[in-house]
This record gives sequence, structure tokens and C-alpha cells, in this order.
Amino acid sequence: MSDSPSKQGGARRRITVLGAGAWGSAVAIALAQRHDVLLWGRNGAVMAEMAAARDNLAYLPGCPFPPALAVGADFAAALAHASGPGALLVAACPVAGLRPLLEQLKGRAIPNIVWLCKGFEYDTGLLPHQIVQQVLGGAVPGGALSGPSFAQEVARGLPCALTIASDSAALREDVVAAVHGGNIRVYASTDLVGVEVGGAVKNVLAIATGVADGLGLGLNARAALITRGLAEITRLGSTLGGQVETFMGLTGMGDLILTCTGDLSRNRRVGLGLAQGKPLATIVGELGHVAEGVPCAKAVRELARKLGVDMPITNAVAGVLFDGDLPQAMVARLLARDPRDEMAAGAAK
Repeated sequence: MSDSPSKQGGARRRITVLGAGAWGSAVAIALAQRHDVLLWGRNGAVMAEMAAARDNLAYLPGCPFPPALAVGADFAAALAHASGPGALLVAACPVAGLRPLLEQLKGRAIPNIVWLCKGFEYDTGLLPHQIVQQVLGGAVPGGALSGPSFAQEVARGLPCALTIASDSAALREDVVAAVHGGNIRVYASTDLVGVEVGGAVKNVLAIATGVADGLGLGLNARAALITRGLAEITRLGSTLGGQVETFMGLTGMGDLILTCTGDLSRNRRVGLGLAQGKPLATIVGELGHVAEGVPCAKAVRELARKLGVDMPITNAVAGVLFDGDLPQAMVARLLARDPRDEMAAGAAK
């Protein structure tokens, strides 16, 4: 892992962000402080409103766009913008939208692809980098930019640290050079699997923590859920080929702590709503944003069963979300599990 920015870090670059939700807008706002950034969204009317307001009033209100941030709905123009030395193409869609977006890119000349989404594709159980490989092949350098980061704080210029994971050394260097700077610190990793598994499963565990907090179970219970949740992430990630060290870092422990404890966490708010007895559809509707932990819980449960990986917290969350289990029953089921040696439980499948 390296935290050294490239010597080209001061160079102004052309960056296109595909996806104008909260996180895509936040990344575009942050990068436009130092680069020429174009934020693309598919809805022409919505993008025209953003251009006029110089603000994403629907998903990230109160975070004005810098002068160097252009917005538009012309897909060809968005791709053309990502050209020149060090140019970057950033996919800022949910996991469910990644494959359709990549299909639009298929056959086009693009410099690279960096994705921000976290999760498993439900129908296939694939991680984002596997979806990219399926659709675009190996000719286009790609990588996952992930880490503990709330959109509102990044857009406001508050400090954060991220990790770029890629098999391509050149892409890692380009992303570090473009993104590292100001209040954003970027580390580099080759462990795509580990980074993506940590980013995906932590959303499921944040729902569990939200349920516990909503039921008033206290800080001790929260600490236990986070700690045992990290063991689940590590078990699944290691089985899939991820490196244990990755799960102790920003995209494992760091992202897990933030998402399980931060009031800005959408997935934690799903858990709080479940504890209040609200139907899932009502909770998601009130959020107005995608909560990736909901579809991810089902995908991870099925994958863990297939691989024989023990993930009791994930299974309990999926039971509440999809099987009609009550939140109180989820807690009771976890408490009723037989005692185990902690180190053996952390390593066991």
C-alpha cells in the first residue's frame, strides 16, 4: 500500500463523472476544485435544473457547484470530455446500474473506468470488478475507489481518506495523482476483491447496527455487532481471495465503523426504521436514495450459503428484510447462538 501522490499531482486533468446522485455529485464537486470536471446524468430536464441552480437540489442540496464543474446529459460529450493526459472516467451509479452503464460504454474508446459503487450484483453475485471484466474485457484499465466517506462531508471539503484498488499500476498512479490533494488522502492497493467485499458487506452490517440502536440495546451491543461484523467481512472476503490486511484498513474496518455509527448513513437509517416497525418500502421511500445494504443482504446471504461461509449477522438482517422476521427476533437469534472461541470463530468458514 502506498500513500505517495504522483509527481503529476499538480497537473490539471479532464474528468467525467457518470451518475449525478449524491456520491457522484460530491466527488465531482471535490475534484472540480482542482480539475475540469463534467458531471453527467441521463435525465436532461434534471441536469438542466442542476445547471441553472448550480446545485444538486434533489440529492445533495446546499453544496454549490464550483466554476470548473460542468453538467449535462449528452453521453457522447461526456465521454469526449474524458480525454488527454491523465483523464479519468468515473462511474458513480449504484451496483444495479453498473452493467447497463458499461453496456453503453462497450465498443467506445475510453481511457479507463473507475467505479464508486459498493455491493454485489444480485442476479449474478458478482463484484463490480467482475461485472466490468465481463462487459468490457481486460483491455480497459479499471479500479474501485472506495473508503469511509459520506457524500455531504466530501462535498463540503471535510477531510477523508480513500483507497484506489486496481490491477493496473498506471491507473492507480493516475487516480492518486488526480484525487489525492486538499482534504482528500488516497492510498493505493492491488486487492480489488478485499476492497470491494468490505465496501459491500459493511452496508448490511450497518442495517443490523441501526436495528440494535433503534431497539435501544446500547453501545455495548453496537460494539459487539461491529466487531463480529468485521469477522464476517473477513471470512467472506478471505474465501473470495481478499487479503486479511485489507479488512483491517480503510475499506474494511474504517468504512464499517463509519457506516454503522454515522448519522448520515442511509443503511443505518434503514435499520432504525425497521426497529420502529416501519415497512421496508416506506423506509426506502422516505430515504429518497438507494440503500445498497438492502439488495446486498440477499445477495450476500445466497453467496455465503453457496460458499459455506458462516455469516449469522448477515443472515439475521436478510431474515428481517425478506422473510418477515421481527427485529426483536433477529436479536434473540444472535444472542441464542452457541458460545465459540473468538479466534476460531473469526477464522472459520
